Amino acid sequence: MTATLIWILVALVAIGLYLSWTAGRLDRLHSRIDAARAALDAQLLRRASVTQELATSGMLDPAASIVLYEAAHAARQADEEHREVAESDLSQALRAVFGEPEQVQVVREAPGGDDAANELAAAVRRVPMARRFHNDAVRAARAVRRHRKVRWFRLAGHAPFPMAFEMDDEPPTALADRPT
Repeated sequence: MTATLIWILVALVAIGLYLSWTAGRLDRLHSRIDAARAALDAQLLRRASVTQELATSGMLDPAASIVLYEAAHAARQADEEHREVAESDLSQALRAVFGEPEQVQVVREAPGGDDAANELAAAVRRVPMARRFHNDAVRAARAVRRHRKVRWFRLAGHAPFPMAFEMDDEPPTALADRPT
């Protein structure tokens, strides 16, 4: 009888340790999502800020300046619910304005334009990487949260189900291939 109780106790302790380890892993994944989301937000804000600076610098023609400024302003002011759409619109505006290498060359030839073009190119290239890191962290957390043991024992606690950030982040070809 006591041997059976000891084995049951050992099994319960082992199960408890395993569940504790799984909960800790899930907590680390949620922390990773938070950090990746903060990095993504920083890169999106940087891209919008650099775009607004370029749009107000006078290096572009008035129509391109208005298109870029409005798209960047909308991306910076968008609430969380509409942020993906606003950021996609900014990507489309950047592709529309800087789709041709000639437009980038016009900016580079302006005083201070080379630095502005390099800064925009760097910001545009970093957004897809930051989004990929965020979505990879979300994918990993979702995989763990799909397991029955996580649902049955509520190991995720009250953490919201992680959502991927889906947007059009394809950079303009004229900016994507530029070295910084």
